[in-house]
Amino acid sequence: MVSNVDLSLIDWSRAQFALTAIYHWIFVPLTLGLAFIVAIMESVYVRTGNQEWKQITKFWMTLFGINFAIGVATGIILEFQFGTNWSNYSWFVGDIFGAPLAIEGIMAFFLESTFIAVMFFGWNKVSKKFHLAASWLTAIGANLSALWILVANAWMQYPIGMQFNPDTARNEMVNFWSVLLSPVAIHKFFHTVSSGYVTASVFVIGISAWFLLKKRHTQLAKRSMMVAAIFGLAASLFLAFTGDGSAYQVSQKQPMKLAAMEGLYQGKKGAGLVAFGILAPGKKQGDNKDAFLVKVEFPKLLSFLGYRNPDAFVPGVDDLMKGGFNPGFDHVNPIEKERAFSIEEKISLGKNAVASLATYREAKAANDTAKISTSLGALRQNFPWFGYAYLNSPDSAIPNVLLTFYSFHLMVYLGFYFILLFTVILYLVHNDKLESKRWLLRIAIWTIPFVYLASEAGWVVAEVGRQPWVIQDLMPVMAAASKIDAVSVIITFWLFATLFTVLLTAELMIMIRQIKIGPKDGGTR
Repeated sequence: MVSNVDLSLIDWSRAQFALTAIYHWIFVPLTLGLAFIVAIMESVYVRTGNQEWKQITKFWMTLFGINFAIGVATGIILEFQFGTNWSNYSWFVGDIFGAPLAIEGIMAFFLESTFIAVMFFGWNKVSKKFHLAASWLTAIGANLSALWILVANAWMQYPIGMQFNPDTARNEMVNFWSVLLSPVAIHKFFHTVSSGYVTASVFVIGISAWFLLKKRHTQLAKRSMMVAAIFGLAASLFLAFTGDGSAYQVSQKQPMKLAAMEGLYQGKKGAGLVAFGILAPGKKQGDNKDAFLVKVEFPKLLSFLGYRNPDAFVPGVDDLMKGGFNPGFDHVNPIEKERAFSIEEKISLGKNAVASLATYREAKAANDTAKISTSLGALRQNFPWFGYAYLNSPDSAIPNVLLTFYSFHLMVYLGFYFILLFTVILYLVHNDKLESKRWLLRIAIWTIPFVYLASEAGWVVAEVGRQPWVIQDLMPVMAAASKIDAVSVIITFWLFATLFTVLLTAELMIMIRQIKIGPKDGGTR
């Protein structure tokens, strides 16, 4: 349906956005979590008046500041790409998608940037309580920034609270609160920010473990690990809870993503949750081959978690392609309630929607009232499948199952590992036995890259798992890209890759140097 599409332009635009998003997300989680850890530490200082807690607070605040400054640069570039590389997308839904981004800039970012100045330069210039308030408001501002960004992303996963305007060919917001309070947005926000809290907690524990191994600043290390272990354990348990809620929303709103997450091709009642599996290479939709070389699963657990019924039918990739089953998920058009449509049927309905839009415009130009009414009715009836008209083939509705499956399970495995790590660290710090466990201290240090891997894997599941859609069911990626020269995207891709790598290298060098220096006013005990 999309004619004269430069596939290299689409691929390079996707690669450039993915590159920017991946690098940006290296910096964001630490900002979200470390801001609260710093605020907690300063609260202890203000409450106790103990100068050692002030030294601890200022040390971690310095690392927070280094990360925050570099993270802002990548975030700005990421938002600009919606206008440069994805102008069709911005035109189609800019009235909706732009609203939370604007609020993020006007409210959250200014709140964050205002009080961060007091946080860093207000020591001994404002009262302790005012400075503490600035630290907490900085943390709240950072998380409010994440809220609005995640609301926008959640709307792409589950478009709601809008209406298509056939005169402008744009989607317009009709219910702001539906967008903000979407169940997908709520679960996505809490799951994402809690992953940031876990990231920051692992970071603090890992750096503190290095101090203990070097027998430097041991008091700082122990106290920091106690705060981070408590905060991290609470966050990781909440992360598991919100993960269940997020997965439930996926089962209800994006069943194809759920099928990819579980490597499920043939749907069944009482479907099990894969605890461990190795996907069969070369497996394709509809070939009737076993999807797994090896699989260990929990019986009926996928049906229970996805539909709150251990005997519920969970559709697989093949079922969603062929249709014909009774949908158990709630994100369906009323006329699809009794029988799920096949992808081919949805493509046909999407083409009907596009054709009705063209007919409507012709009728509007001719002032044909009857034809306007008929075409507008057909457009509204078929609009839920509007984006399917732009798919080149039914198979393009299937995401990358291999990447989605392994990313999801890696994220889950590491999530449970973090819970165990926080529990053990908390127990040993509380009983003053951690210093003798040098093997565990080394593990804590090497856990830092793994927590980032888990965080990035979560975004791979969220974004790769919903392909080919940039807006679920309404706009595929190939229809969203700007009509620009692919060469310009290729050039800027490598420029950004170089720039981001330099920024990341600079952050690591500055961070390592600052960690080696340690707290400015602290001793070595």
